[in-house]
Amino acid sequence: MNIKARALSFYDQHETRVDMAFFLGGFLFDVFTLSQIDDLFSIVQQVLYLLIVGMIISYEFLHTAGKVTVPKWFVKIWEYRSFIIHFMLGSLLSIYSLFFLKSASVFSSLTFVGCLMLIMVANEMKSVQGKGIDTKIGLFVICVFSFFSMMIPVLLGFVGWVPFLLALGMTGLTLWGWFKLLMKKIEDASVLIRRLILPGASVSGMFFVFYLLGWIPPVPLAVEEMGIYHNIVKSPGVYTLYHENPWWKFWNKGDQDFKARSGDKVHFFAQVFSPARFDDTVVLHWQKYDISHGWQTTDKIPMRVTGGRVGGYRGNATKGNYTAGDWRISVETTDGREIGRLPFSISMDDSLKSREFKTEVR
Repeated sequence: MNIKARALSFYDQHETRVDMAFFLGGFLFDVFTLSQIDDLFSIVQQVLYLLIVGMIISYEFLHTAGKVTVPKWFVKIWEYRSFIIHFMLGSLLSIYSLFFLKSASVFSSLTFVGCLMLIMVANEMKSVQGKGIDTKIGLFVICVFSFFSMMIPVLLGFVGWVPFLLALGMTGLTLWGWFKLLMKKIEDASVLIRRLILPGASVSGMFFVFYLLGWIPPVPLAVEEMGIYHNIVKSPGVYTLYHENPWWKFWNKGDQDFKARSGDKVHFFAQVFSPARFDDTVVLHWQKYDISHGWQTTDKIPMRVTGGRVGGYRGNATKGNYTAGDWRISVETTDGREIGRLPFSISMDDSLKSREFKTEVR
């Protein structure tokens, strides 16, 4: 038995495991090779994938309706159309899941990112790949919306309702243009409405509800780092951060267990990624937990974010009026969507022992 025959035999016996191994390998490859959101090569690749998938689905739609026949020279390639569609959709869903994951706050956007990643995994399953054209259209529309929801904020330089509604509008315009093109070959509009417009509209409606709930991460913004410190000294191009956190509490972000002495101020540091030419404002939302009323807002401090720096835009805020207890700071967009959240606690320290602060440079 030659190598090819052995490989085919092995695949037949372990098809599911092999498919999942390739899927996980591809996903991990995307994790380590993911380019910046405004990378021109990546954008061109996404556009090409979307165009190819759209054309294949359109041709399959017409072929199923008996409006076109597959040319002889194209028959062998046509047999692999399902593999091509799901390979490209899988690649796109992987890219968009990772971009959304980078911008997601675990506390607010995990549901949406989880749904997107489940869809990505489902796309790899034979049972889904064997479904009709309606499922492929739904997956395609998810990718189209994800593309516009990332590119429009990058082009406009800010996030919020305007970029979201424009992304939703561009997705709807794409569906309408697709509908009009297919109408030239298919006279029965009800078929297109049922199998093209309804799946697309359902997906768009789902995104709208998710946005209202605050579940869609504010791509392209992403919190790269944040922490609590006893002091922050800013010099040209450098932030020096002072903290007491012991080495064994490696999971803490600076002094998350803040021990306050008289005159101490709480310093918050954040590093927020945004693409080049981006210019927007985020809000540092300070809250303290009250046993009777839950989390109560104490301050909302705006922080201007400009793009272009590889490590992310750096900024800080200081609070001198505080009491002991449980606190948290949320980095939010101006329309209230959370990018990141950092919980911390403040306890009063009456010790007179001298303190030695460790320093970190950013």
